[in-house]
Amino acid sequence: MFGLEKKDARLLLLVLALTMFAPFILNPFPEGSGWAQFNAGYPDLMQRFVIFGIFAIGFNILFGLTGYLSFGHAAFLGVGSYSAVWMFKLLSMNVLPAIALAVVTAGIFALIIGYVSLRRSGIYFSILTLAFAQMSFALAYSVLTPITGGETGLQLALDDPRILDGAAHAAGNIPVPGLFGLEMRDSAELVLGAWVFTFNIGYYFSAFVMLASFYLAIRIFRSPFGMMLRAIKSNQQRLNYTGLNPRPYTLAAFVISGMYAGLAGGLMASMDPLAGAERMFWTASGEVVLMTILGGVGTLIGPVLGAGMIKYMENILSKINSDILHTWFAFLPDGLENLLVTLVYPFIGKGWHLTLGILFMLVVIFLPGGLVEGGQRIAKLFGRKKAKDTDGGADAANSTTPAE
Repeated sequence: MFGLEKKDARLLLLVLALTMFAPFILNPFPEGSGWAQFNAGYPDLMQRFVIFGIFAIGFNILFGLTGYLSFGHAAFLGVGSYSAVWMFKLLSMNVLPAIALAVVTAGIFALIIGYVSLRRSGIYFSILTLAFAQMSFALAYSVLTPITGGETGLQLALDDPRILDGAAHAAGNIPVPGLFGLEMRDSAELVLGAWVFTFNIGYYFSAFVMLASFYLAIRIFRSPFGMMLRAIKSNQQRLNYTGLNPRPYTLAAFVISGMYAGLAGGLMASMDPLAGAERMFWTASGEVVLMTILGGVGTLIGPVLGAGMIKYMENILSKINSDILHTWFAFLPDGLENLLVTLVYPFIGKGWHLTLGILFMLVVIFLPGGLVEGGQRIAKLFGRKKAKDTDGGADAANSTTPAE
């Protein structure tokens, strides 16, 4: 299927099913119920799942295959966002030219930064990428204000030229990004009893791009180029002894990874045409590192799972407050109710980072392979139980069969 091995094809079909049926999967609880706040099937959050999934997939191509840990990948995310918004301002509100410019611009920027940073390896490489990202943030925040909009960010305006689309919407409002007449914010709702499912144009477009990005990542992982990147991660010094120069390969991986980040930035601007310097801050770079490690470094689906988990916690756990906790524990005596609320509250709401930190520590200590390793262990556990049951049944059958 699409030139993939059977195992990879099944993985691609799994990701396809998860993304296509996400509005149903992420809305397990009926509207109006006490558990509905855990639903994540609304367009903005689903878009974040797939966009940051793209960001993490690209980062994993660099970190997972070569072992080079970049702390500055948010710079390419920001460059992609700024490029897309400028395309919206100058040419058209069609998302395709904006995304194309975001990918190309981020690739050129990654080529420049990678050419300098890859002269060093290890922690020195990581510090160099961090320095470049922070310089990019400072430039976007203050120095390049006419280009980036400074601290307020780059936004659309009624007087933007937009050569192909005209300056304003038919109603006199600022137009919104679209794809050949389909606006990214357009949605349709399906009501089934107490459940409400939302199908959004912007989400499904982003999901399609993520599927294409995931397929490309599979081909890279299974290609001779991917094997060379694994050799660099395994023992770069031994590779040098064979007469091969690893720098062109690591630079190519760095550029490809930067282009993935630019693609994610372009999609973010396509869903919400605003670009700010905060997307280039070091915390955004650290976030994609957490996503990749939490999901599973070097795995194909791991970064997508890690991105989904962190964005879910950021958008769902952070909204739980003390009033909701009191509602949950209202069936308990007042003293016990207040005690439980006091104990749980530091880990939710504004303190959701504490929960994320504990989860990250547990994963690093007990599941070095991330969520993917956890899933594999569970599958092996059930496989062993099934095998034991089968063997037990076979032994019982053999014990009742008379010997010949």
